[in-house]
Amino acid sequence: MKIICDSAKLAKACMNVQRTVSNKSTIPAIEGILIKAVGESVNLTGYDLEVGTETYIPAEVEENGSVVLNAKHLCDILRLVPDDSVMIESDERSICKIKSGETEYSLIGISSEEYPDLPAVSSGFPIVINQALLKDMIKKTIFSVSTSERNPVHSGVKFEISEGKIVLVAVDGARLAVRRENIDYSGEEVSFVVPAKTLGEVMKLGEDDESFYSISVGKRHICFEVGEYKIISRLLEGNFIDYKAAIPLTSSTVVSVASRKLIECIERTSLIITDRSSPVRCTIENSVMKFSCVTTIGTANDKMAADIEGKDIEIGFNNKFVLDALKIGGSEEVKLEFNSSNQPIIIIPKEGDSFLYLILPVRI
Repeated sequence: MKIICDSAKLAKACMNVQRTVSNKSTIPAIEGILIKAVGESVNLTGYDLEVGTETYIPAEVEENGSVVLNAKHLCDILRLVPDDSVMIESDERSICKIKSGETEYSLIGISSEEYPDLPAVSSGFPIVINQALLKDMIKKTIFSVSTSERNPVHSGVKFEISEGKIVLVAVDGARLAVRRENIDYSGEEVSFVVPAKTLGEVMKLGEDDESFYSISVGKRHICFEVGEYKIISRLLEGNFIDYKAAIPLTSSTVVSVASRKLIECIERTSLIITDRSSPVRCTIENSVMKFSCVTTIGTANDKMAADIEGKDIEIGFNNKFVLDALKIGGSEEVKLEFNSSNQPIIIIPKEGDSFLYLILPVRI
């Protein structure tokens, strides 16, 4: 194999691919990037056996071929090469020469035959969604995925796609995040769970918010395509929580309030919290929301006016969980729905149903 290509483009592509390369494995090949020169481009692949990234950049290919090079060493070299172009050449023993300007390296590579194949993903009706929209939906749910190993399926985000609609759901045992949106889709109804790590990579790729992701879903794997990149990942298996059953159908108290004012009030009350077990107490009565907190270093009290309908209520909550929902939700005004001190807090936009956050209360 022998290629000559733009140093900056190759460095950027390798850095993106490197994120799905295994850091430590009993299979040396998957600690590297597969470089394959074909026609007028060079293809790059990183794969840790759970999620993989493929891309290509244009190149002057003088000799077709392929080789696997250690991802860290390759990226470190490309980041610092002095010239605008770089030449990479490998021989039949997978010894690779990298040359840029007066700088030259010789690296011991691995035969491409030792690199595992990425799973093939085939599906029926394609799912196409605006890049900015999907990134926003992921951002507003991924923070609620579980980090516990007790139920691995909850370490991902559930996608529910039906005619004209997409719903993303994440749950971690103490909170639930739901994001809904209308899309142009008329295929069959599908449901699957994508690992949070994969979605993190999806968010990092693509720079043109007006472009689209093309999504293909197989029985066990999924493929996201955007621009010159493909991300292929396994899907999570298991019984995802029946989240619809966890959402109360009615509420006895509804509070309408400006998000920014509520955030600032909770943040002020939270300044004395030194550990996650200290709840914020909220009392809702007489068109006022009162917040208080007692910890080992002292007490804090604050209050704000609000539009309140229904019964008076007193409830405790984890300040971080409520603040996360208010900040990430991004709505200027929200509704908070309550039933009792031991039932969930629901946060929804004042208008529409684009998101819903459910947060379990804390005993006070």
